[in-house]
Amino acid sequence: MNSNSKIDIIHQGKKQALPEISDTDTPVWFKWAMCEEPSSHFVSVKDCQIHYLLWDDANEEKKSGSILFVHGGAAHSHWWSFLAPFFRKNYKVAALDLSGMGDSGRRKEYNAGLRAEEIYGVIEDASLGKSTYVVGHSFGGLMTAKFAKEYGDKIAGALIADSPIRPPDANARRKRPPHRGKRYYPDFASAIARFRLLPEQDCSNDFLVKHIARHSVLETPDGWTWKFDENAMHARRFKEPYYQYLKEAKCNVGLIHGEKSSLLDEETVEFMRSLMPKGSPVVSIPEAQHHLLLDQPMAFISVVRVILQNWESKLKI
Repeated sequence: MNSNSKIDIIHQGKKQALPEISDTDTPVWFKWAMCEEPSSHFVSVKDCQIHYLLWDDANEEKKSGSILFVHGGAAHSHWWSFLAPFFRKNYKVAALDLSGMGDSGRRKEYNAGLRAEEIYGVIEDASLGKSTYVVGHSFGGLMTAKFAKEYGDKIAGALIADSPIRPPDANARRKRPPHRGKRYYPDFASAIARFRLLPEQDCSNDFLVKHIARHSVLETPDGWTWKFDENAMHARRFKEPYYQYLKEAKCNVGLIHGEKSSLLDEETVEFMRSLMPKGSPVVSIPEAQHHLLLDQPMAFISVVRVILQNWESKLKI
């Protein structure tokens, strides 16, 4: 990658060039990952175009399986594009945009059942196969729990990353702040300058936050704004019985969480542990907050690798 590069984004099938950026302050590993460019694809699921990125090569027969990454709320597939190449040696890797987010199409209504179908639609379209591991962060982990219940018998395992699955009474008591309406900005720089992580947290890896921000906006006749559909961010998305979905998962399941996460306290972690089969991996990443793949990316990669390798070794016995 050059020190000054143009980013191309694809929004609902239309290619759009973003202004030039500087990456002179980014580490070598990040520059390497950005050079491992994925291909971009769309698949229709229930009359909605679902976008996904695919890291593939000619040595598919040497792969031990596949990985599909699922992003969090109002996020997109590029939350994973700096991590995915680290799994490419042993896995065929993909990352999707859920409907109403990223470069995927919009729906009139959204629910976890439709999102589970989207995940399966990408697995099928990308030919990921039955040896697929689905890894979901935050809201994406909730969708992964639903997917594991409905389609778990068609994959090898599901990993949930810092997704708070609480008892129904705890969710009923929890108040969520109202979602703010989308704002419009006069130019690309103004828009990404307003990008914030939700929930908010500090992150010393500012280059990763900037990377995500660059892929979070698009230009419209009214100015630059966020890609997500506001209807996809309604509070009712948390009302489904995710605890039941996790309990009824039909595949290997595991939990990775940040030791300093603002969303997963010890009580929540233990509740989630009780829903999973005895011996399911539950791993805490030191110094990691909720957005653990941003503040501790190398630790996150290592933990995912070890969990998947352990599952694979058990499958071979």
